[in-house]
Amino acid sequence: MSPRAKLAVVVVAVLLLASGSLGYVLHSAHRGPQQAAAEGSFTLEGPGLYFRDTATGRIARQSLDAPRGPRTGGGPVCERFYAAGDTAVCLRREPGVPPRAYAVILDRRLHEVRRIAVPGIPNRARVSASGRMLSWTVFAVGDSYATTAFSTRTSILDLRTGYLIKSMEEIPLTLGGARHHAPDVNYWGVTFARDDNRFYATVSTKGRTYLVEGNMADWSAKALRENAECPSLSPDNTRIAFKKKVSDDPAAPWRLYVLDLATLSEHPLAERHSVDDQAAWLDDRTVAYALPGGAGRASDVWTAPADGSGAPRLVAEGASSPVAVR
Repeated sequence: MSPRAKLAVVVVAVLLLASGSLGYVLHSAHRGPQQAAAEGSFTLEGPGLYFRDTATGRIARQSLDAPRGPRTGGGPVCERFYAAGDTAVCLRREPGVPPRAYAVILDRRLHEVRRIAVPGIPNRARVSASGRMLSWTVFAVGDSYATTAFSTRTSILDLRTGYLIKSMEEIPLTLGGARHHAPDVNYWGVTFARDDNRFYATVSTKGRTYLVEGNMADWSAKALRENAECPSLSPDNTRIAFKKKVSDDPAAPWRLYVLDLATLSEHPLAERHSVDDQAAWLDDRTVAYALPGGAGRASDVWTAPADGSGAPRLVAEGASSPVAVR
């Protein structure tokens, strides 16, 4: 075979391999969202504790009255999930060139109604009690709140108007009674009040974190106190569960606390392990959260009484991202 013929054979082989690989990638990217959708029988119609099954990556459900009881699978594939009213938000990474992440908005039957590309690693998600207001946080740089080398982007979506705030960073911030401007301002972990106007979030700046109260109507935020991360507003809107930094040990820096909004007094929960999660209220008396799992599991869901009494209780093995649907 002449050198020119050999070259032609090599070129054809390379083209065939490239087209086959591209076809596989495109096929995987095409089938990803379909495989990631919820099965037809899995909806939000039934009350229960919904969570991410870490073995399958899909959302599962079990009875609120049967901790560690049988679970029903078949929900959508999500890395973070939350639901309220008739709405759910599912943060998901999907294959592609390059891989992409999305905030997928779902209705009560878990049918997709909107999809928004998100520039980072899915991390936090919340829906207001009415189902109207949604928020999500992604890591833009790094992958841990335990270091200073991270950057987040937090978005807010109003489903009634369709208006999307892609990043909260430009919200006017009042800190210590004065308007605060700094290039390092970073927001994460939004939680909404029942009026769909007031919200709470974490802001970090100058190496410190603060709990802020925000107002959607006039688009403003003010710091309420220092050292409060990943807030979660109670169903009665009177208290906030949050993680407080109590140690410089990077392996165990936080502890869960509850803050009374009327008095700004706080108390720790019975859970003494470090919790790196945005807790979820199952009702006005109980807080749920994820911890690293036992027996090699990625994580488990636990609960603790919100008043600081009692003891933690394991409610779902191999689970994360809990939310109560009633």
